[in-house]
Amino acid sequence: MKISRYTATDMRQALRLVREQLGPDAVIVSTKRIRGGGVEVTAAIDFDAGQLEARATPAPVRADAQERAEVTSAGSDDAYAAAAESFADSYARVQAATRAAAGETELDADSEKDAMGNELRNLRRILETQLAQLAWNDLTRRAPIHTEILRELTEVGLTQDFAAQIVAQLPAGADLTLARRLSMSLIAQRLPVTGDRWLDTGGRVALIGSTGVGKTTALAKLAVRWVLRHGTRSLALISADAVRIGAHDQIQALGQMLDVPVYTAESYAEIPKLLETLAQRRFVLIDTPGSSQRDTQLAGRLAQLAAAGSNIETALVLSACTQAGAIEETVKRFAPAKPASCLITKVDEAASLGGVLSVLTRADLPISYVSEGQRVPEDLRPARALELVSSAVKLAKTSGAAADEDLLRRRYGDIAHALA
Repeated sequence: MKISRYTATDMRQALRLVREQLGPDAVIVSTKRIRGGGVEVTAAIDFDAGQLEARATPAPVRADAQERAEVTSAGSDDAYAAAAESFADSYARVQAATRAAAGETELDADSEKDAMGNELRNLRRILETQLAQLAWNDLTRRAPIHTEILRELTEVGLTQDFAAQIVAQLPAGADLTLARRLSMSLIAQRLPVTGDRWLDTGGRVALIGSTGVGKTTALAKLAVRWVLRHGTRSLALISADAVRIGAHDQIQALGQMLDVPVYTAESYAEIPKLLETLAQRRFVLIDTPGSSQRDTQLAGRLAQLAAAGSNIETALVLSACTQAGAIEETVKRFAPAKPASCLITKVDEAASLGGVLSVLTRADLPISYVSEGQRVPEDLRPARALELVSSAVKLAKTSGAAADEDLLRRRYGDIAHALA
């Protein structure tokens, strides 16, 4: 191995000296600042381990590759010096793993392979992090309005991909006020809603969802609103929740209060016959048992409900208090029931609405109604896209949501070039 030390006025000249004297296979061992504003670079060329290193993937960071990265970073010597030191440290660890694979340590073959793979993954992660930071800083300088909107959408709770899609559609010359209005409008356009069609035209609606999301309360609000608008003669209730203790009694009590008939189904297989007897009823609401989205028997029960009749519309009830990841999993797990719409509950208890709106936009699942309280039937309203977006923004301000620079770099650094 040949080790040499070079000094120059800046990092670019030092790397050029390394490449000219040691060749493109040279490896940067260390870098440091010296008095007077220059830099000192220690480089090495390993002739013995060359064949083994050639088999490692990805290839080591070379002097010419580092010079190209330094040029891409818009001439920032300080940023590149920090990146180069990280690269050198990671590559030193890769060299240790390489020597282990060559027999210089007593590790067995499997341990050597695992160590090499871990070091290479670490090196790649460091490279990606450094480049993402540089890309985000460059975007902040060139498109400050876009980065400010990204910050605000992140505070609202929108997912990374949804926020990036919205910002990518903003015009380059828009000021901050116009960009805010356009971004809210673009979100609303992507948000599917059904309007008040259930209470206008009726139908056969089965409410499904996880345990505790408020299906029975939502059903009660819909039933009372229907009675207030159309009377009792065209409404019927079906209780298909044979799992929760007292579930049938709740629906029976609601039926007695509203003076509407209530029917009990011990299984989904009984629902088609009940619907035949209720052909004259314009609006039939079906209460179903709550299930964990990870219940192994859930898919089978949902498929049975979907097969109960083509005239049954299943509506997925989602709690706004649930994290975006759990909501996304719930949407996937309840897909066998083929939900045609969803109903969002507990909006008054949520800390953020951006997550649920992002998931529903990606799933293209229309929102029918929004429930935000326990009062029956006052705390229920038809879903309107602009109102939901406005509520999400107000909720973010009320809760004091904030997105720092580190979070924004990690979320958008790798796609900053596409947003510029």
